[in-house]
Amino acid sequence: MFDARGKKVNQDSNHADTIGKTVVNVGDSSLQEGGSCLIEEPLDPCAIVVIGACGDLTRRKIILALFRLFQNKGLPDPFLVLGADLNDMTTEGYRDFIKESIHDLSGEDLIEKDWDAFASHLHYKTIDPKADSPYDDAADFLKEELRSSGTPGNRLLYLAVPPTQYIRIIQGLGKAGFAAEDEDWGGWSRVIIEKPFGRDLQSAQDLNRDIHEYFREDQVYRIDHYLAKETVQNLLMFRFANAIFEPIWNRRYIDHIQITAAETLGVEHRSIYYEQAGILRDMFQNHILQLLAMTAMEPPSVFQADRVRDEKIKVFRSLRPFPVDQLDEYLVLGQYAAGTMDGGQVPAYRDEPGVDNQSLTPTFAMAEVFIDNWRWQGVPFYLRSGKRMATKVTEIAIQFKDVPNLMFRNVLAEDIHPNMLVLRIQPDERITMTFQTKVPGAKVCLQPVTMDFHYSSVQEGVPLAAYEKVILDCLLGDHMLFVRQDGVEECWAFLSPVLDACENCKDREKLLHLYAAGTWGPEAADDLMKHDGRTCRVA
Repeated sequence: MFDARGKKVNQDSNHADTIGKTVVNVGDSSLQEGGSCLIEEPLDPCAIVVIGACGDLTRRKIILALFRLFQNKGLPDPFLVLGADLNDMTTEGYRDFIKESIHDLSGEDLIEKDWDAFASHLHYKTIDPKADSPYDDAADFLKEELRSSGTPGNRLLYLAVPPTQYIRIIQGLGKAGFAAEDEDWGGWSRVIIEKPFGRDLQSAQDLNRDIHEYFREDQVYRIDHYLAKETVQNLLMFRFANAIFEPIWNRRYIDHIQITAAETLGVEHRSIYYEQAGILRDMFQNHILQLLAMTAMEPPSVFQADRVRDEKIKVFRSLRPFPVDQLDEYLVLGQYAAGTMDGGQVPAYRDEPGVDNQSLTPTFAMAEVFIDNWRWQGVPFYLRSGKRMATKVTEIAIQFKDVPNLMFRNVLAEDIHPNMLVLRIQPDERITMTFQTKVPGAKVCLQPVTMDFHYSSVQEGVPLAAYEKVILDCLLGDHMLFVRQDGVEECWAFLSPVLDACENCKDREKLLHLYAAGTWGPEAADDLMKHDGRTCRVA
């Protein structure tokens, strides 16, 4: 067998079987049919401590993710899961509660032998918030369990609680010694924190300061689950592992980029939080700006967590300060009114339970932003997100510049549509590339055609949901998909002036454009792009 340069390659039967395939080893044994391709080496034995163990996030996402990882051999051996919450409950009662939740959410019958094996690792401790040190009992229980089983004292702490409780819980865990990496515990300690990380620059800095009173930055894992989606991870591979794209990934060839995160759902059970946050805090400060950074970042010298995060920070620092004195020229805010979704009527945002009937909270935003560096100078990025929109979709659309079509001026009656590359993140994960071809026949006519790659067409092994991926990366100690302290603060530094201008202006109501549920947002968003001679993309 010969390689592309004609050089002979040694070949054996094992090599022949791997041509065109991916082989992943788990520990010392090869991947077997129906087995796992989640890890390349054994994980450190550890205890996973879930604070807020009875809450909605734990029930819907975290425990279900842990159970699926367990089923696919993606958890360490041995391991222990300790749930801690205010509910007065026994371990047996908690196991029954979680079993029912997993059954309801998975839509499938539990494999009883899998559940019984998983449940034996699951424990529960009630937290007394009135105690001087509420987490001392949990710490003592965990140390005893780990010592009796001969397990090292490695701890993964998951804060599945509202952001208003972060500081109090961090302090409680710190006082109980959960952050310590000493001889008493005999292992590492890591803490997972869900977004939002503050509500403005000052609160984010305060939160980081309080976290660092007990935990070092390398112990902190700030989750943005969008970054764990396969298509987001593949964005870096797509850019930097293919020589045909990176040379044209710049202002010379790209006209503009649209980043969209559209949801069909309303605020649902999150109305109390959403009234305090709005779309800019809920989606732009984290998900949207993270997608922007991964789209625009420079290639790191090494594919290593801090090198990648360094390049993302450079993007945030290069964002042109938002012209707050010209808000209406660069920002459109909207709020959904009543409309039709899936053939049924849905209420306006102001009619949702828990929402003020005079609320000025935006549920939609489109912003035009610029990155002032050599690669992107002058290229507009249109960032758009909203609730109750026509389609659930998250995607990055890169539109290339028009061709200099002078050679066709005598033979073509129509304009030549520019090429477009679309990276679909969810749902129906795919990459499409649109280009022009000639219509068969004597007349010279063009037609757009699309090359379409679906991730599902090459999926091998066990597909990881976002929460499964982030938990697994935390167990591995890999920071690649997590947000660093300076990244959080740089994003807030860019967005806080916009929030201040929007929320403190005298004509705040005039900034808010109503749009019918089930549409693509207010007409003002289309007008913003039409003013630039461009068109809003709809999926």
